[in-house]
Amino acid sequence: MNPAADAIVDLYERHAATWVEARLRERELFERGWLDRFTADIPKGAAVLDLGCGAGEPIARYLSVRGHAVTGVDSSAAMVAMFRACLPHQRARVADMRTLRLEQRFQGILAWDSFFHLNHKDQRGMFAVFRAHAAPRAMLMFTSGPAHGEAMGSLEGEPLYHASLDPAEYRQLLENEGFAVLANVANDQSCRGRTVWLAQLQ
Repeated sequence: MNPAADAIVDLYERHAATWVEARLRERELFERGWLDRFTADIPKGAAVLDLGCGAGEPIARYLSVRGHAVTGVDSSAAMVAMFRACLPHQRARVADMRTLRLEQRFQGILAWDSFFHLNHKDQRGMFAVFRAHAAPRAMLMFTSGPAHGEAMGSLEGEPLYHASLDPAEYRQLLENEGFAVLANVANDQSCRGRTVWLAQLQ
């Protein structure tokens, strides 16, 4: 077990403000194309679960402006506090996505740039969590790596853990929980190299 995986929450907690400021300086929602695909078949006003929501900028805000009822979940209390300040009319809670048990199902479930901070075992366990919170025909979108392995990024000079399963395993895990893959693009250069999965509950 890589100890850097266990340090993720503390890392974002300590550097929450710096991370948010850096993202806001970019002034570009490079995820827009994928977010529009994700919401294309979700009715206006539909409930969306944003796992690893961070401070709500810019993704939860984008969803909120388009009329969706967003519930943000993040393990960092500092991030959730900023989310609530940014989007006071939306809901957010401090919780670990791996053990999440909300009494609600959602038309959309998003784990953008968050799920991939989990180790391999915890990623496998997340697919049952996705299914437990999915309404009929729910859309699910998450980012991963392009191939099985672990990688280290950095945040404020400290190691930032990422992991990925093999694409075939992601497809099998989705199928096991009743999700059909609608789109998967590895290293999407229109989205700064993200590997994106879009699926729908059948």
